[in-house]
This record gives sequence, structure tokens and C-alpha cells, in this order.
Amino acid sequence: MTHINIAGLEVGQEIGSRDFLFTRDALVKYAAASGDFNAIHYRDDVAKSVGLEGVLAHGMLTMGSAVQVAIDWIGDPGKIVDYGVRFTKPVWVDGSVGAVVRVVGKVGVINTEAGTVRIDLTATFDDNAVLGKAQAVVRL
Repeated sequence: MTHINIAGLEVGQEIGSRDFLFTRDALVKYAAASGDFNAIHYRDDVAKSVGLEGVLAHGMLTMGSAVQVAIDWIGDPGKIVDYGVRFTKPVWVDGSVGAVVRVVGKVGVINTEAGTVRIDLTATFDDNAVLGKAQAVVRL
């Protein structure tokens, strides 16, 4: 049973926020964990050779990090019943300082009959949204 009372929620209410630091080391570790060893995620020369500004974070790393705000709020990843995003802009990861992605979660829709809440997640990097329509549905 969750500690969150659905009757006490309001649309637009912020449920949490978090900053995620992506470093080049983190990208290499994610590549190993995911099996996605595309060199655009860790080598500037390869990224630039295909027309990119530089190394960019894996989209799935950004997506997976963003949902953590909803998981932190609900307290149980098993309570996420649906999650989807659109990738809108890349996260460029500088070799020296990395990249910080800020994620804010807000209540988007409350369905008391189903006992679910849609959490709208806003993920930004350098003041630009990097995920569009990032929404997680949680069962309370």
C-alpha cells in the first residue's frame, strides 16, 4: 500500500525534482550495461564525423533517468504501469564537465476510479526540453 492519498492530490502539483549528471564515464558504463556501443556516445571524433556537435547521451539513459522522479515519489518501481516519451533534443555530454539533466514531475491526470495518477515529467538540459510528452502512469 502506498503512503500517497489520491484524494489529497491536485493536477499541477509538483511531486519532486532531481538533477542527473551524465559524464563520459557514465556513458561508457551505460553502453556496457545496455549493449549499445555506438561510438557517438563516447567518442567526439566519431560523433563529429557523422555531423553531430559532439558526444551525446543515450536516449534510453535519459528516459530511464527521468522516470526515477516518479519512482522516488511512489516508492516502488512496480507501481509504474505505463511510461512513454518522445525524444526532442540531444543531451550533449562535455568531456570535462558532463551534462546535467533536470527533471521535474507534476501530477497531470488523476483517475480516482482506476486508482492511477499520470505524472508529467519535464526533462531539460541547457534550458531546452530533451523529452517531450514524458508521462508515467502510477497505480496508487
